[in-house]
Amino acid sequence: MNAFSAGSGGPLSLPAISRRALLRGSLAGAGLLALSACRSAADSSPGADAASGAAASPRRGGVLTVGVGVDFTPALLFAQSANSLLQRLVFNTLTRYDAQLQPQPELAKSWEVAADGLSVTLKLREDVTFHSGRKFTADDVMFAVKNLQNPVRSAQLRSTALTVADFRKNGDFELTLVLAHPVSNLFDLFEFMIIPDSESVEDAVAGTKLIGTGPFTFTERKPGSSLSFARNEKYWNPGRPYLDGVEIKVIPQAETLLSSVKTGQTHLTYAVRGKDVATLKDDKRFRITQYDTGAGAFYIGANLSFPQVQDKRVRQAIAWAIDRDRLVQQALGGYATVSSVPWPKSSPAYREEDAKRYHHDPEKAKALLKEAGVTSLSLPLAHQSDAGSTAVAQILQYDLKQVGIEVQLQPVDSPTMQKQLISQSMPALWTLSHSFSQAHPATLAVSAYPFNEAKNTSKFSSPAYTEVVQKAWNRSDADSPEAKALYQQITDLLLDEQFIIDLAIAGLVEVAGAQVHGVTLNKYSYLNLDDAYLAG
Repeated sequence: MNAFSAGSGGPLSLPAISRRALLRGSLAGAGLLALSACRSAADSSPGADAASGAAASPRRGGVLTVGVGVDFTPALLFAQSANSLLQRLVFNTLTRYDAQLQPQPELAKSWEVAADGLSVTLKLREDVTFHSGRKFTADDVMFAVKNLQNPVRSAQLRSTALTVADFRKNGDFELTLVLAHPVSNLFDLFEFMIIPDSESVEDAVAGTKLIGTGPFTFTERKPGSSLSFARNEKYWNPGRPYLDGVEIKVIPQAETLLSSVKTGQTHLTYAVRGKDVATLKDDKRFRITQYDTGAGAFYIGANLSFPQVQDKRVRQAIAWAIDRDRLVQQALGGYATVSSVPWPKSSPAYREEDAKRYHHDPEKAKALLKEAGVTSLSLPLAHQSDAGSTAVAQILQYDLKQVGIEVQLQPVDSPTMQKQLISQSMPALWTLSHSFSQAHPATLAVSAYPFNEAKNTSKFSSPAYTEVVQKAWNRSDADSPEAKALYQQITDLLLDEQFIIDLAIAGLVEVAGAQVHGVTLNKYSYLNLDDAYLAG
C-alpha cells in the first residue's frame, strides 16, 4: 500500500503532483485546513484584497446572511442540487480537494490506497463529535457509504458508492473500504459524501432535524423563507468558526435579491443574475469573484423518447443554431465561457478544438434539418421559472425560431424540475445547468443525471458509450495517456450524438459585501465558512 498522512503541525504546502502519484506514491506533512478556493483572482472587484478576501486578522462574532434564489429541498439533501450551499455548514466530508485536485484531510486524517486499487484504508480523526454529543467513529463512515448506496437518496455518486463491497474495521478510528473493482473517481466520492448522523437521518430528509459534525448547528427552518444556524461550540477545528451564526434567506425574485445585496441586508450570494452582477462590479462596497472550477455548464437536453428529436441530425442542428456568444454576454453577463463540451479548461478531458466544435451557423442548422427531412418542427422547452433561467430560455427560443424550430417555453419551479430530471420525465427539450465535470471526467458519465451511461434523463443508450465510460471509470489511474484517450472517445461520442447540447461553462459567481472574508466553496459548491468572518 501507498500512504497519505496529515502532519501534526501547522499548515504546510503540498508538492505539485498528479492524482496518479497520490494513489501510487506517498505524501507527508499535509496541512489540514490551509485549503485555497478554486477561484479566479482576476475577476475580483476593486474593493477586494486578495482572492481569498482575507483581511489582516479574523474577527469573531456576527451572523452572516446568505441569499439564495431557491428554497432547500430536504429530500435532495444527499444529491447535488440547489441545496448545496448548506451541506458543509452542518456536515463534514472525509477529504477535500485543493486547487490542484489533490485530496486534503478533513474527517479522514490519512489514507492508504492498495497498489491494485481494490481497497483504501482510512485513519479517522479521534476528536470529532456530532452536534448531539455522540462520538464520530468508523461506523459513521460505513453508514454514510450505505446511505448513498440507497437509491431513495438520489445521490449522483451512488454508482461509485456501490463499488464499496465490504468494510473492515480496525478499532473505532480505522476503516478499510474494499472495492468490487478499481475506480478512478474514489476521491470525488469522498469530496461529495457528507457524513450524517445515523440516528436522525430520516429527520434530515424530512427537513426537521439536521445533525452533523460541521461548524454550525441547525436551529430553525421556515419553509420558503429561511434557515438558521448557530456556531458549533464543540467543533473539532480549534477556534473555528469565527461567526456566531449563519442565516440563509430565500429570495426568489431577482430584483428583490439585488436590492437586498445593495442595501446590505444580504452579505453573500451566488444567485445574482449575470447582467445584475455587471452593475456591481465597479462598486467598492462589493467583491465579485468568479469560481473557475467549471462547476456549472448550461445546456439543452433532448428526450429521445420523443420522435421529433430521435434523429441526431436534428439535435446537431439545434447545436449549430444557438448563438452561444450572445447567450453568454446577454443572459449570463459575460460570466461564462462558450463551449460545446461539458469540460472546464482545468479538466484532463478538455481540448480547445472540441470546445469550439459547434458555433453559431444557422445555415448549417437548416441544411441538417433538411437532410433529416424536417420541414417544420414545434417543440416544448422546459426551463426553471426564475428570471435568470427564463432569460436563457428566451434566447434559445429566438435562435431556434431563426432556423425553423418553433419552441413553446414551459417554466417550471426548481424542485419540480429536479424531480423531472431524476425521474426521466422531461419534455422533448429542456434547458438547465449541469455539474460533475469539474473533478474526474468519469464522474460525469457515471453520476450526472443528464449523462449517466446506465440511466440518463435523455433516455440515450449506446453500447459504445457504455463500453468507453466503463473503461474510463474502472481504473485506478486518472492522468495516464491511456485514460486521456478514453476521455477523448467520450467527448467525441458526446459531440456526435448531442443528446446533451452544451452551450457554456460557468462556475458560481460570488457576490459578497466588502466586510465578508474567508469564504470558500468545494468542488461540489458546498459552502465552507470555517474561516469566514465579518470585518468592521
